[in-house]
Amino acid sequence: MGSLSDNDCKPVGSYPPSGIDVLIVGTGLAGLTASIECVRKGHNVRVLERHDDINTAGDMYFMGHSATKFFRHWPELSREYEAISMNNAWIETFKHDGERVITPLKVAERLRQAGMDPNTPPGAFQMRPLIYRMYLNEVQRQGIKIDFGQRVVDYWEDEERQKAGVVTAKGDRFEADVVIAADGVGSKCQKLVGGQVRAMSAGRAMWRAAFPIHHLDKNPELKKFLKMGGPNEDEPMVRTWLGPGTYAMVLIRKETCVWIMNHDITGSEEESWVHTVEWPDVLNNMDKGLGDRPWDPRIKELVKVIPPKTIVNFELFWRNPQPSWTSKGARVVLMGDAAHSFLPASGNGATQAIEDAVSLATCLQIGGKQNISEAVRTHVRFRFIRCACAQKMGFANAELLQHPDWSKVKVNPKLAQPKLPSWIWKHDPEQYAYENYEKMADTIRKGIPFDEVDTVPPNYPPGYKYESWNIDDMQKEVDNGTVDMGGGNWD
Repeated sequence: MGSLSDNDCKPVGSYPPSGIDVLIVGTGLAGLTASIECVRKGHNVRVLERHDDINTAGDMYFMGHSATKFFRHWPELSREYEAISMNNAWIETFKHDGERVITPLKVAERLRQAGMDPNTPPGAFQMRPLIYRMYLNEVQRQGIKIDFGQRVVDYWEDEERQKAGVVTAKGDRFEADVVIAADGVGSKCQKLVGGQVRAMSAGRAMWRAAFPIHHLDKNPELKKFLKMGGPNEDEPMVRTWLGPGTYAMVLIRKETCVWIMNHDITGSEEESWVHTVEWPDVLNNMDKGLGDRPWDPRIKELVKVIPPKTIVNFELFWRNPQPSWTSKGARVVLMGDAAHSFLPASGNGATQAIEDAVSLATCLQIGGKQNISEAVRTHVRFRFIRCACAQKMGFANAELLQHPDWSKVKVNPKLAQPKLPSWIWKHDPEQYAYENYEKMADTIRKGIPFDEVDTVPPNYPPGYKYESWNIDDMQKEVDNGTVDMGGGNWD
């Protein structure tokens, strides 16, 4: 088995071949990260993608610092990441009706005011198309094989042969020593790992759009308002609008404008990133439930300039924490959204998906080919409570964004932004696996239940003792205006 001293921080090509064949289903952030990290750890990798190409469209998401620490092993990828990052971004905040409550500040300065080190931010908003191109460049550099047009319709496991695999719609069969199901919330793997987790509508949806900045030329007054930040008006600017039960965000950068708004369901939404609506549908619904204080007219003018077939109306579904992430023999394992879906307010979906991939690749390398099942189970123990806590935090963040106390926000701007606690962003999933693999694997060998482990340092809120929770109970707390996170230090 590997150890911290002889394995930490090695670049690709430094690890001896493990002989482990890994089959990855899906090319989201979890799948792509798993592909390059498994290569770095010496595993043999093959990737299946249902579409004929990788979808690099979309707007933006938050990438936490814990998800980008592994970039240090990938010099070219790291350079690309720095080039596309918005390290010099500014931010200002409005009430939903347009009243400005927090004047423009460098994001670094806002972090300083929140008591964080601006030189090591908890993460940053990133453009999805740019991040995906960055990943694809590395996948191509490593010569990783992606089989396109392969829609997986079934997963299987053969414990006697110590193999697992999939069947595609074309009738092709693929097998490997371990299969990673990184194919999203509707993964066909669910029945193999313990049953489909029931999806419950949150009664909410997100309008999202990313489009070329030149479309703002249609409205010069709007363009003047949505200027970039900084003394020369050439640095990225994030503007947030917070209101009763709703919030919106607009990002302006050199080439692109991104607009996002959380809203009550209208009947035209779907849980799909390719389902679009047009701007009249948005304007007809955005003021519902707001009484005599409608949305900022400037937001409405922005919606009107968005080009056709651009506004995604994505319905939000809640899912209870997944009870199991692996097949019986632990040769098939869920990853990313397939294992743990997040509310957008959590700011954690992308981060935890990437952490998953780094953790599993490391555990497989430490355990070796003779201990694959144990390595997979150890990885899941590292990840489950952490992800359940991050999921739960999404409810607390939604409360901050949708029901801000403006009298307090003016004194403490931290109350108008999602919680980004240090137990999340300071975590290093690779280092954590090296330091704790043997201790965690030993709890499995001894039959100690996962929620009774006390020999492994927590990677979740210090002092927290895991308690199972469900969406119904959490929603009751949200409705009552109090979200009980349980014990421990969540900040």
